[in-house]
Amino acid sequence: MKQHYFVVVLAHSLHGRLRRIHVPHHALYVVLGLALLGSVSLFGAVSSYLRMAWKVANYNTLRGEVETLRAQYKELERQSTQKEVQLASLQVMASEVSLALGLKRRIEGADDISAEGALVPTYNESIEEYNFLKAASFSRVQRTFARQFQKNVVPSMWPVNGQITSRFGDRSDPLNGEGGFHAGVDLTATMGTPVYAAADGIVSAAQYSGRYGRLILIDHGHGMTTLYAHLSKFEIIPGEEVRRGQLIGSSGASGRVSGAHLHFEVRQGGSPVNPARYLSRSTVLTEVRPDLPF
Repeated sequence: MKQHYFVVVLAHSLHGRLRRIHVPHHALYVVLGLALLGSVSLFGAVSSYLRMAWKVANYNTLRGEVETLRAQYKELERQSTQKEVQLASLQVMASEVSLALGLKRRIEGADDISAEGALVPTYNESIEEYNFLKAASFSRVQRTFARQFQKNVVPSMWPVNGQITSRFGDRSDPLNGEGGFHAGVDLTATMGTPVYAAADGIVSAAQYSGRYGRLILIDHGHGMTTLYAHLSKFEIIPGEEVRRGQLIGSSGASGRVSGAHLHFEVRQGGSPVNPARYLSRSTVLTEVRPDLPF
């Protein structure tokens, strides 16, 4: 059977010669099929590139938003920490104002039995009342007088003898893995380890405070304070004068923690500063993890 084909005629422009080229039908179909396949492949490659470019652009946008949110979180955490310190200072000031105005705390009955008079205080309430009166009796004049005998007012002693497990500055939160700012240093301390004052000062607060748990805030004068958090026990009360190396409490796991340790901060003007400025050469802390420098 004779095969069908196309004839392509080529004519030379100068010599006038004609050349005929026989192109079989199936060959033309193959060429058209390859051209169509190439077009589809090219279209798929361009589409894949455009999708990849869109995903990269979207990823970069999301990463930028995450960095912005992380920065906002750090700023909010810093502001929250400062507010907690300011609140503790205001509570001490409120106690002094109450004493100056002659106001006294009292335990009253519930609203529905208030006409029957005050309730008899419990043992714990009596102890709290005693601590309040003792702290309040330490007036501002007495504090000024006491500071004349305070010589070691710059933190120069580690509160416990333990390893540094979390340094000052940016870090990943040990509970949720999120980035954040660590306002102090964490020191290894088993439950009940004695905690000592880093310098001479006056106790501004000794109370339970949110994520810090049981904390002690000591005012060393000239805007400098130290903070000891996650304690299990207090050995001092607000308003008490303390000396460097004096026992002030015991370490614990109160507040937002993953285990027992001591969180220690040094603050200047209400803002946290790196404790290494004052304690990097201290001989009290004998073991520091090499992978966690200041």
